[in-house]
Amino acid sequence: MTAAVALDQQSPGARPERRPFGPGSRMWEDTGLITFSLTAGSAFLLQTMEPSIAAVVDEHSTFRTDALGRAARSIASVMMWIYGGEEALTEADRLRKMHATLNSTDAHGVKHRALSSGPWAWVLHTAIFAFTEGNKYFSSERLTEAEKESYYQEVVQLMRNFSVAPKEIPPTYADWLPWFEDQIDNHLVPTNVAEDYLKVIRNIAPPKQIPAPLHPVWRAATTPVGRLQYFFTVGTTPDAIRDKLGLEWTATDERVLRVLGWAIGRTVPKLPERVRYFPIAYEARRLERDRARLRAMINLRPL
Repeated sequence: MTAAVALDQQSPGARPERRPFGPGSRMWEDTGLITFSLTAGSAFLLQTMEPSIAAVVDEHSTFRTDALGRAARSIASVMMWIYGGEEALTEADRLRKMHATLNSTDAHGVKHRALSSGPWAWVLHTAIFAFTEGNKYFSSERLTEAEKESYYQEVVQLMRNFSVAPKEIPPTYADWLPWFEDQIDNHLVPTNVAEDYLKVIRNIAPPKQIPAPLHPVWRAATTPVGRLQYFFTVGTTPDAIRDKLGLEWTATDERVLRVLGWAIGRTVPKLPERVRYFPIAYEARRLERDRARLRAMINLRPL
């Protein structure tokens, strides 16, 4: 593994400005949509194939024993990144502090650190892929190249909020595309963590709170959900990654995914906002509208 510089060694004065997101950004409009979950699986799969992330996740993550809890915590954290206001930066700092001690040594004796600059950045790079792939399949409006560039620059700001090393950030979306393909082809590797993750999402284990006699009921209720999540994850994963993992994906599968995506992309925008957004995103958006109405009334007050 190439040696990486830990961000903790950087001078605070060298770090670009950190600032939270708000209304008017693409992140604000799209990240909180329930369709976020449809490509979150492929993003995490890409993360589990990065050697350092795989080693750390293998040793420290609870995704095998508490899959639903881990997913709920992850989604809530991502919602905080975008909709938490100033607390978004606090959440980024909390995650950095939490990951500072998440180190591991693999079977070959190679040491891995969660906060090494490359792996730390890779988590957010997978978000770019997940967003553009989600737009490709699950949106009624396709992004233009200019819109992809604009979104990419918002992710660059998110990376700054997480103190990602500047050397890990291609300057433009056009630069990012070949960089990302190179990572896929030459850096990501098949791992037991990736294989276990695919098993976990296909067969969702019952939470500990559910008594053993009810486990068959849980399995019957969640098996279709697990199969669909697995289908979406494999379908929105790059061809090169499917080849590395030996995952089958047929032309028929692709057609079915596109039909489902077409239906989802035209149904979700018609849902009430409370339904189509995750709770934190919905409440943040509602609060901002209330603030805007208050500001309008303040501006109209007699002087």
